[in-house]
Amino acid sequence: MKIYLLVFLLFSAFGFSQIQDSIPAIERTVAVDDPKYREDQFYFGITHSILANSPSGFKPNSFSTGISFGFLRDFPVNKRRNIAIAPGVGIVFYNLRNNLNVSQDKQQFFINSDYKRNVQNLTYLEIPIEFRWRTSTMYSHKFWRIYTGVKYSYLLHDNAKYEGPFGKYNVKSNPAYNKSIIGAYVTAGFNTWNVYAYYGFNPIFKKDKFPDNKSLNFFNVGLMFYML
Repeated sequence: MKIYLLVFLLFSAFGFSQIQDSIPAIERTVAVDDPKYREDQFYFGITHSILANSPSGFKPNSFSTGISFGFLRDFPVNKRRNIAIAPGVGIVFYNLRNNLNVSQDKQQFFINSDYKRNVQNLTYLEIPIEFRWRTSTMYSHKFWRIYTGVKYSYLLHDNAKYEGPFGKYNVKSNPAYNKSIIGAYVTAGFNTWNVYAYYGFNPIFKKDKFPDNKSLNFFNVGLMFYML
């Protein structure tokens, strides 16, 4: 009886291993099957801000970076779990380099390329919500994805640094900035590498600050990385 039981257990183990091995090793990245899996809980992005709707004479200077990171909660909405909704929260830091100068009294903006240093540092709290489509399975974290969504951004801190013919100074807590911005974005890619694009519907500055009624909108392109 013990011999028959041992043979039965050996054949059962062999059969289970055959089922596991039916998934190509090159495709399987998860050791334990999880039919209730979730995806992509943390994100990290790096972007370049092109800035749309710019006033006459406006020119970028060097690379205007944006660095964002945060957490998204994945909620699959179908049985296969390849379609999901994901709300989240994060922080984004912008370092905008251009020839838009602000006066020390915060009352005037002017275009002037004669400077040694001119940069606007902005920090936003962002609250995104994504609609997610992917080719994911419970066996692998490598898959194609297209995520699109909207996010609300709230300005936490602003600091404009200027050094040039008008002196050297910092301008903080400028009331000319819009506190709230709502925008839309899309992310697409495979596995680690994903291209990203974002457009802010609300302008960065209040519209009455420029003579030609322009006010600058975020148009960001870059890369987005998702992690469990």
